[in-house]
Amino acid sequence: MKKIFKFILNSVPRPFLIKISFLIRPLLVFIYSGNTYEDPIDGKRFSKFLPYGYGEQRPNVLSPSTLSLERHRLLWLFLQNETDFFIKPLKVLHFAPEQAFYKRFRKQENLDYTTTDLNSPIADVKADICDLPFQNNIYDVVICNHVLEHIQDDTKAMQEIYRILKPGGMAILQIPQDLSRTKTFEDNSIKDPKKRAKIFGQYDHVRIYGRDYFDKLRSIGFEVEEVDYTSKMSEENIDRYRLSKGEIIPVCFKN
Repeated sequence: MKKIFKFILNSVPRPFLIKISFLIRPLLVFIYSGNTYEDPIDGKRFSKFLPYGYGEQRPNVLSPSTLSLERHRLLWLFLQNETDFFIKPLKVLHFAPEQAFYKRFRKQENLDYTTTDLNSPIADVKADICDLPFQNNIYDVVICNHVLEHIQDDTKAMQEIYRILKPGGMAILQIPQDLSRTKTFEDNSIKDPKKRAKIFGQYDHVRIYGRDYFDKLRSIGFEVEEVDYTSKMSEENIDRYRLSKGEIIPVCFKN
């Protein structure tokens, strides 16, 4: 099964994967139904989750129902339990909208919700993150998860996110990060997709971030909170929701 999923991820274009996923999810929910693990996003329970990974595959991490990964479920719990995201009227911009969130955020009556991406078939606005067609200071919340590692000029992308965020607004800017690294690593001379997947975690990533990511965000102007939400959770729930213990959510505010 791992080899099949790895082949699909590395061979099928992402826009097409998004389209066909709507068709196969009901079947996956039926096959993997059980009571061992739970997806907190929709409350469904399963005997196990699916494997996932472009390079080395992680077992038991992809929810059959929402197609959420560890980072999605962690963010959902944080937004639900630690913020007013689901209560307060908010103007939200969501980059590269994840299927785990897309329809649920769209249905929230308190959210004025817009999605954007260059390639996603479910994005409202086709736009370059380094040259956004939005006015200054107009969004209360910006969600940009696992996007910046694909962008050559991530500094410009961060500046654009800061520009469109309202003063007092919040940006969630998750990235793949190795917290054991002091500095971010990138090497544009590595062209082979298999080598990139092995080194950076995915064939189309251009870097792997270290702890200096937080400092870079602060240099743009953000006030950054390094939120380790799993530290508030029991070991039982961390395992039941299949979360990565110690994963940091970069929660950024514009002063």
